[in-house]
Amino acid sequence: MRKNKARQNQIADLILGEGSMTAQDLAEMFGVSVMTIHRDLDELERQGVLRKARGVATALPSGVFEARVAFRHATAIEHKRRIAQAALRHVEPGMSLMLDDSTTVLHMVPGLAEFAPLHVATNFMAALRDLTALPDIRVIGIGGDYDPLHDSFQGMHAIEVIKAIHADVLFMSTSAVAAGHAYHQEERIVAFKRAMIGSASARYLLVDSSKLDKTALHGLAPLSVFDRVITDSEASPQALDALEAAGATVEVAS
Repeated sequence: MRKNKARQNQIADLILGEGSMTAQDLAEMFGVSVMTIHRDLDELERQGVLRKARGVATALPSGVFEARVAFRHATAIEHKRRIAQAALRHVEPGMSLMLDDSTTVLHMVPGLAEFAPLHVATNFMAALRDLTALPDIRVIGIGGDYDPLHDSFQGMHAIEVIKAIHADVLFMSTSAVAAGHAYHQEERIVAFKRAMIGSASARYLLVDSSKLDKTALHGLAPLSVFDRVITDSEASPQALDALEAAGATVEVAS
């Protein structure tokens, strides 16, 4: 069993790095049968790590599950950095901030030191680790059930923690935006993000251009609940027009 788990972890890391691989190539690489690899891929698909179709496994997200956090860390890095830099212009010393577990928002963390003192609440382990190294920033960990696929805390306890605080500003992202609405693949993540929206006075949605004109299984919130939507300069004119037509105040990070 441990051997199977170790192989599955290696397979997940390979597919996250390559984007996609065939079952035949994986079987040859690990020296096992194609049937064994298919069982491994079925288990990884059940966990929401990847998708499998016609003997090919891919780490790309779908409308029903979000990609593993390691894959999200490695995608659209420059766009995320630019969006994060634009978002930092809306931070002022003395504010209380709430950050979700998005890899786009994570790029804001190093720049927060410039605006200290701050109070910053987050459920994202990666953000918590980086925030504790910054001077004059009080860190509030939103605890709950740890979810390794998202590297964050989730669940009812975490939602209760969010409801017990109120931030000046929320910075968050989501998986898809279309037709004036933000979407996400997972119902439990939607419940968590909605709690964050309800516990902040101002809300900023940070989404790179690859997420525009896309939908996912669950509706998160209309764009009208956000004070501003920040995206990157690769967004098409049509996508930007659609955001504005939905009533969103749009900022394009150059």
